[in-house]
Amino acid sequence: MYVYSSGCDSLFQIVIIVDMSSLWSSASAGNYPEGFFSQLLYAEKAFNPEAAKLWGDSIKTLSLWLSAIYVILIFSGQQWMSNRPPFKLQIPLVLWNALLSVFSIAGALRTVPELYNGLVHYGWTHTVCDASFYHGPTGFWAFVFTMSKAYELGDTLFIVLRRQPLIFLHWYHHITVMVYTFYTYPEHVSAARWYIVMNYCIHSVMYTYYALRALRLHVPSFVRMSVTSLQILQMAVGLLVSAWAFVIKRSGNECSQSYTNIAAAVLMYASYLVLFAHFFNQQYAVPSRKKLSDLSDDKRKYLSEEEVKKLH
Repeated sequence: MYVYSSGCDSLFQIVIIVDMSSLWSSASAGNYPEGFFSQLLYAEKAFNPEAAKLWGDSIKTLSLWLSAIYVILIFSGQQWMSNRPPFKLQIPLVLWNALLSVFSIAGALRTVPELYNGLVHYGWTHTVCDASFYHGPTGFWAFVFTMSKAYELGDTLFIVLRRQPLIFLHWYHHITVMVYTFYTYPEHVSAARWYIVMNYCIHSVMYTYYALRALRLHVPSFVRMSVTSLQILQMAVGLLVSAWAFVIKRSGNECSQSYTNIAAAVLMYASYLVLFAHFFNQQYAVPSRKKLSDLSDDKRKYLSEEEVKKLH
């Protein structure tokens, strides 16, 4: 049995994610696990995907309201901070990024094996079109992944309060990922197996990098470039996965992703691919070319091949 209620009150019915009868039976028998990790593994086991699916469907429009509030707050916040000194926020920033890093690493460790197993034993099409990902441990991590997209909006708070540049890519990416994810989860879209695993893996690297930078530790410059490169690769793979889902459906075979969701995924990943590629060009390619062009012809001809590569 599980508890479910529709409407805004369902936000507080967190019990829907577990099978309450199973939880009560184990607790009554004295088998409830002790320790954080044991309880986390138990949450995976007791997770009720159908209840979570119903609850997710009842709150998906919340993502639209959150997006509107988010946009209003970040731009009014920038205006409010325009005549004020930036906040340092080093310790909160370290803790914020460290928490998201640990969460992403845990999510990657719990979802990558399922994807790998699917590829090895059942093939590429299975990983794109079979929705079994939403059951078992990976189902729990798909659910918390969805909820985390609202939490990650907090990234922008640090940018605003520290008076750092807020680029279009940043807030557009946060909004569209959250809305797409909130609307996708209740459909149990099969291709999201790839979307979620890739995001967990890349965020593991990205938030670890941010945490180290917040600690003011030296991180080689190539790491930052590598993160952006991985994000570009993620968008390309996302497009490929979405396109393959379309091909499978058009061929008359079963694939757990609607044409509407495929179209949304293609538009989203295509826009990300363009924006991240542009960001990469502006951040790494243009400055390197400028450094090289700033050198006089006399100096440039004495540069070794290795030195020229460093400028790029």
